[in-house]
Amino acid sequence: MNRIRELWATDRGRLAHYLVATSLAIFLVVEFATLKDIIGDPIPNRWWVTALAAVAGVALLFIRDYPFAAPVVSLTALAASILLIQPYVVQDADAPFLVAVLFIPWCLGTYNETRNAVAGLVVAELFGVCANIRFDQGTGDYFWIAMFITVAWSAGFILSRRAEAAREMAERARLLEHEQLMASERAVNEERQRIARELHDVIAHSVSVMTVQTGAVRRLLRPEQEKERQALETVEATGREALTEMRRLVGLLREQGAMPEFSPQPGMGTIETLLDGVRAAGLPVELEVEGDPRELAPGVDLAAYRVVQEALTNALKYAGPAHAWVAVDWTDDELRLEVANDGRSDSDGSDGGHGLAGMRERVSLYGGRIESGPRDGGGYVVRARLPLEGAAR
Repeated sequence: MNRIRELWATDRGRLAHYLVATSLAIFLVVEFATLKDIIGDPIPNRWWVTALAAVAGVALLFIRDYPFAAPVVSLTALAASILLIQPYVVQDADAPFLVAVLFIPWCLGTYNETRNAVAGLVVAELFGVCANIRFDQGTGDYFWIAMFITVAWSAGFILSRRAEAAREMAERARLLEHEQLMASERAVNEERQRIARELHDVIAHSVSVMTVQTGAVRRLLRPEQEKERQALETVEATGREALTEMRRLVGLLREQGAMPEFSPQPGMGTIETLLDGVRAAGLPVELEVEGDPRELAPGVDLAAYRVVQEALTNALKYAGPAHAWVAVDWTDDELRLEVANDGRSDSDGSDGGHGLAGMRERVSLYGGRIESGPRDGGGYVVRARLPLEGAAR
């Protein structure tokens, strides 16, 4: 029972085969054991015939594991039984052979590769020829036997190939989904590393300013202010240690062989320079600004810039011939960004989708949110909102 439950949960096709094969094996043994001659007496060789029927039936159970050998063994056992039955004119001997005519060719077509399946069809047809000759049946009867064998084999062969093709498509879809998931995770991890490196530059600048100003204040102290001097020296030393540790940690995140970036980090104040570069690359871009721009905290400023940069880069890669718009809306409590284009609606592309996953990671770091999708009227749009709680005061 445990085996049945296991097959029901994992391989119902095999379980169905076992049930059918077991039923047919019992049917074969009972049919051959009860064969009688023309006057109603049991045939003399019925126990040998029954043993061969048992061999044929048991072989049916192993067809899933031995898809060519097991059907051939079953057909051979049935053929041997014909040799033992033939000297006697028997009653109702046709039913057992219908099993071979239908089930065994179907298995040969279903479970074998093309070459073995064709060879199996030949064996099954030869079995039909031998049975027809041995029982002195007419040519017309063999035509029907051959047709039944061919139809059963063809049904198994065609249906199994279609099922195999469906399984391969499902497996390819699963692999593609897995690859996309892995690519998305890589993009997020790369963006996290990039955020860490950029935050290092932002925070390092602030800590450096604090350290320098602390040193300047320390030098202005009077000689008798020894406690204040020690406290400021501690602040300076702590600041320098923090800068050293930050450089060491970011060095671990930096790709091997990559040179450190010494240029200032961009922000919304340099958005026009970004748009000029995009226009020079072949994508016309219009900029619309509403509200009063204000100074942002460095991390928020950089995050807003990266959102616009990523959306325009995706448009350049995937939108095709298109026109783009960048809308910047400064409200009282948040910065709203919208980057749209009128190119292909799938303009985010696979890489673009992953890039936006990285942008989502960056924006969520500052409590914001980002969304993207097809644009009404055609094209693609990316919208982001960043709270201004981190705006510089």
